[in-house]
Amino acid sequence: MKAAGRQIKIRELLESREFVDLATLCRDLDASESSVRRDLIALESDGVLKRVYGGAMAVEARGADQDFEWQSRRMAEEKRRIAAVAAGLVEDGQTVILAGGSTVAAVARSLRNHSLRVITNSLPIAEVFHDSRQIEVTLTGGYLYPRLRMMMGPLCEQMLAGVAADILIMGIGGVTEAGFSNNNTLVVSHELKMIAAARKVVIAADHTKFGRAALINVAPLEAAHIVVSDGALGAEYQRLLREHGVEARLA
Repeated sequence: MKAAGRQIKIRELLESREFVDLATLCRDLDASESSVRRDLIALESDGVLKRVYGGAMAVEARGADQDFEWQSRRMAEEKRRIAAVAAGLVEDGQTVILAGGSTVAAVARSLRNHSLRVITNSLPIAEVFHDSRQIEVTLTGGYLYPRLRMMMGPLCEQMLAGVAADILIMGIGGVTEAGFSNNNTLVVSHELKMIAAARKVVIAADHTKFGRAALINVAPLEAAHIVVSDGALGAEYQRLLREHGVEARLA
């Protein structure tokens, strides 16, 4: 495939996902790493993408639903109630991983008076605790994705692979019988590391996330111990969670 054809293919790939890693591009394009790097340089000069560690990221936003500020306003009251219940699952003295996202940021605000060790890749969550003398915050590092205000990528994943936590609290893009899913490749990669690092996994998700599958599968339902949702969650989804050994708590 010539350079022009490869670059068209790269554009198409970035229309359906936020991030494409270099190894995937080389495989899908059947091209050498040096050829793909030259393509990425050319496309970056055209303003199509931004080269980041390990691959490339789309420049154009795929929609307001990916924006942290917009997400924070959506279902705000439900998220506040979910956050209060999820925070009640955390005990003083624990090490807690708080994944990025607006729902988990609400959980962080409910944890301000606890005494904890927090690991997070989220700038808004770190900001919640910036003046706390009871909560020790460790940031993962990695590439800062401005729209979601979280750190991602290989450096983030390497850090998470080296830690252990009592509990993980994370949001999710979709919940179906097939499992938990999300829309961003980088988000999925570090979420898997978070799940592996935690002894207890808590999913915080409002009822609108149920019954829809996001782009990329993250984990089966059995990967979670508890799912916290709002009172509008349908009985069929509560039953689905129980059938997979997951406790459902409603706010």
